[in-house]
Amino acid sequence: MSLTIIAELSRLYGADPRFVLAGGGNTSYKDDRNLYIKPSGVALADITEKDFVKMDRSRIRELFTIVPPVEANEREALVKRVMEMAVCPDSSGRPSVEAPLHEAMDATFVVHLHPALVNGMTCGREGKGKCSELFPDSLWIEYIDPGYSLAVHVQKEIAKFAAKHGRQPEIIFIQNHGVFVGADNSDGMKRTYAHIMYKLMSYYDEKNVKIGLEKGMADAKTVMELSPKLRTWLGDGSSRMIVKSSVPLKIADGPLTPDHIVYAKSFALISDKVDSASVAKFAEQRGYRPLVVSVPGKAVFTAAKSLKDANTVELLARDAALVQQLAHAFGGPNYLPEKSYKFIENWEVESYRKKVSAGGGLGRLHGKVAVVTGAAQGFGLGIAEGLAAEGAIVAIADINLAGAQKAADEICAKFGRDRAFAAEVNIAKEESVSGMVSKVVELCGGIDLFVANAGVLKAGPVKTFAKKDWDFVTEINYTGYFVCVKYVSQIMSAQNSEGGDWTDIVQINSKSGLEGSSRNAAYAGSKFGTVGLTQSFALELLEDKIKVNSVCPGNYFEGPLWSDPKNGLFVQYLNSGKVAGAKSIEDVKKFYENKVPMGRGCYPADVARAIIYCVEQKYETGQAIPVAGGQVMLN
Repeated sequence: MSLTIIAELSRLYGADPRFVLAGGGNTSYKDDRNLYIKPSGVALADITEKDFVKMDRSRIRELFTIVPPVEANEREALVKRVMEMAVCPDSSGRPSVEAPLHEAMDATFVVHLHPALVNGMTCGREGKGKCSELFPDSLWIEYIDPGYSLAVHVQKEIAKFAAKHGRQPEIIFIQNHGVFVGADNSDGMKRTYAHIMYKLMSYYDEKNVKIGLEKGMADAKTVMELSPKLRTWLGDGSSRMIVKSSVPLKIADGPLTPDHIVYAKSFALISDKVDSASVAKFAEQRGYRPLVVSVPGKAVFTAAKSLKDANTVELLARDAALVQQLAHAFGGPNYLPEKSYKFIENWEVESYRKKVSAGGGLGRLHGKVAVVTGAAQGFGLGIAEGLAAEGAIVAIADINLAGAQKAADEICAKFGRDRAFAAEVNIAKEESVSGMVSKVVELCGGIDLFVANAGVLKAGPVKTFAKKDWDFVTEINYTGYFVCVKYVSQIMSAQNSEGGDWTDIVQINSKSGLEGSSRNAAYAGSKFGTVGLTQSFALELLEDKIKVNSVCPGNYFEGPLWSDPKNGLFVQYLNSGKVAGAKSIEDVKKFYENKVPMGRGCYPADVARAIIYCVEQKYETGQAIPVAGGQVMLN
């Protein structure tokens, strides 16, 4: 029952951005023998009873009696070994480094969080004095490096507090860090946190300090010009970063808390002029490339290896900005000194947490931004799933925004948060394509792979085929491909001009683009035409380091294009008499299956593999690659 309570409390606070960002904080429950604590790499918002690491309390307390090495790395290595030995044989996982601090508190439940309202006080130069006025029954701890040193110091301070007051403190504020609250039941925990937040909100109101950041809009021109270039400037030379752009705000001028350092680094690059030289100079001075870049009044850019992590950097950068703003109610911000922020930057514990958070295999397209048009359903969705499975971040671009969002949600549920997102587009309209490309740049910084999949088909005999249907097919399949390449190539060119790998445009053509198709002239003609576009684009865009190829699939019989009971090709071909002697849809399907030497239709996975081949093949462009089970063979 008690594990259920701490899991519920963890999820309650973990899901509330006022208390927790990026899954931070830690929680615990203890009985007479064991401490159950949140493991590293598990977010509070998602934790369940079975996730908690079970530890032997007596083994944890050995840390309070050992004489540790003086050298920090040796000390942390020793503590790590003792902590591992304290994990009970019937449990697993790496316990939070702050387990000893949880053990130092007698309360049944301990919840440690980093609310911005709290850190406005803990990061303020006058925070200690004001804390004694606002929370006279609490314990204030001067900043100490997280881990063993902090736990031992807190244990001693708790003992002093208990000797003076006859009880342990329920609330422990740690300078530039956050707050620990101990309680023996759920109601007590909720009541204490509610009291803390109410007192602080009242104080900020009294001081006329706004709780919240200014809202605005990022400058679109700055975003479109800088984002693609920043992907390379902020990368490690072997790969590009994901660069998320957001509204301009007053970024923190220095490091305020360990969480801010871990996720967003100690310092941001803040400059009215950002270029490769300023990034290089920053890296030389700081020893790392910035994860946060601010062009005051224009935009803020946050960078990481994945969209998920770039969003996390943004969250923490915004939180640091808010904490800096709130700290003015407590005498102004008190930034961490170099010795302290250097410790966090090189802390092995946080390197482990990042590795756990990153998950398993990276995939052949890891870190690449892919856009797939017409991906809300059918073949396009299958292609998008195949690319996501290989590590790509996929924009589901479709005229059906609701369907695109549903598809993106399904991919994220399968492969992880922020692995896909929806983008509305009508590829026949320039302003729509331009808007879609802008959205991808705003979210990811650029495009590495563009898959022109969206297309339409209308079949019928040439003698009676309506011109409006001809124009419809041509506008989408032929002109739409041109419009997409026009805007995508601009971004790829700007991105590639700064170095890094080639980028790719892959058009999903058809076997009907390689051989004629009876009673299907509009479709086949558009596909023949786009092979010509692919070859022409390939020659022109070589100077921009953009490869352009077409993949020509065979028939995907299971998809809605063929199998839709109202408008599918099986129905169209049956009604138009394209298959002589066919009496039913099954007759039409059987006829087309028998035309494939390999005995089946084409699957999205077959095409996804061909697309990946185009990306990985560094010495090929302008090709039309059949994926048709032997039905079409090139001469």
